[in-house]
Amino acid sequence: QSWSRGMSYCLHSESHLDTGPIYVRENGKLHVVNRGAGGVQNVSPKARPFSLFSRSFSVELCMNREDDRARRQRTDHFIFTYTKEGNLRYSAKSLFSLVLGYISDNVDHIDSLVGFPEQIAEKLFSAAEARQKFTEPVTGLRALQKFTEAYGSLVLCSLCLRNRYLVISEKLEEIKSFRELTCLDLSCCKLGDEHELLEHLTKEALSSVKRLLLKDNSLSDAGLRRMTAPVRVLKKGLENLLVLDLSYNPKITDVGIGYLLSFKKLNCLDISGTGLKDVDAVIKRLQMQIGLVHSKVPLKEFDHSNCKTEGWAEQTVLQWEQAVMEARKPQDNLRSRVTALHFYGKTRRIEEVVKCTLVEPETKASENLQFYKENIQNCHLPSKREVAGSHELKNNKKRALAEQERERTSKQKHLCLTVEDWDLLNTY
Repeated sequence: QSWSRGMSYCLHSESHLDTGPIYVRENGKLHVVNRGAGGVQNVSPKARPFSLFSRSFSVELCMNREDDRARRQRTDHFIFTYTKEGNLRYSAKSLFSLVLGYISDNVDHIDSLVGFPEQIAEKLFSAAEARQKFTEPVTGLRALQKFTEAYGSLVLCSLCLRNRYLVISEKLEEIKSFRELTCLDLSCCKLGDEHELLEHLTKEALSSVKRLLLKDNSLSDAGLRRMTAPVRVLKKGLENLLVLDLSYNPKITDVGIGYLLSFKKLNCLDISGTGLKDVDAVIKRLQMQIGLVHSKVPLKEFDHSNCKTEGWAEQTVLQWEQAVMEARKPQDNLRSRVTALHFYGKTRRIEEVVKCTLVEPETKASENLQFYKENIQNCHLPSKREVAGSHELKNNKKRALAEQERERTSKQKHLCLTVEDWDLLNTY
């Protein structure tokens, strides 16, 4: 009775709260407390609809009120969708997605990724790339270096910058951060002999390059001397080079071709459109020294359509190009200013915007100076090539091998360095 009176008093004192039905087990039987009667009834009542929240209850998603700009840039922690009935439905993202988004937002603050799993690193790179973290001026370079130092060729194994001279000038440091590239296409970029990127080609980070395309880059014999100095003297640099395109660099002469003889692993070479004086002597020299045979038809190895950007950073390079093109758009308004000056009769002091469109010269059959090594799988010839006169080529190859044996015996010839070579080596 005392328990019953206490329970009744508790119920009456808390009558202003909607606590719902209360069940009590006594002597193995379940009882329900009836607040209206103020006692315990030994019945099994029907369950009333129980509401967890009152009608005035509301929910507010608090993300980050202190920094509204960061909140807008950051992806919400919820995925919002619509049901078939048209109702808004949301579900929370996984913890992995939340952590991945947070790290990608602060990817430039990562100390190192060395030893981190490649599968997770690729997802992290894609998340940072989607947020365009690698296009930022300072933090983008720092973030990209973390990935290239740890994963090398996975970030990029092939880089095609053909005709993208503006991207090279704007993102030079980012391009220099790539490591373990196997293919690099710098065709039609007008870099010249003194460009910083050409000097970077001789560094250890790009010693893995096997295919280098430098077509139409205003190179001369001095540029080839600098590019081949580490290979000729230190046996470093581009020592693994297999395919080299130097076509349409008219300042390259017979002297510059002599520097290329240090590339002993070279399988395919294109020197069409260069400033050679004695073509027959150069053809004979290349065949005797490094076993390269003059091709009568164009080689597929120099078809630039085969060279593409491949790796995690493929979209990053496209983002760089789009950013450069967007930055150039406001300059088109200068034309209206020039027209206004003409209208008012003033002297035109503003020059029109020069759009540099590099037109590649077409290869003529008479100027085709492409070379290949026989029985090398890396150099593919067109199916139309005839193999007639193979006996003469075999005899020439035998003579080339004999000439190479004579050169190996005369070591003093290779060890003799000019003063210019020594000065060049001192710069490394």
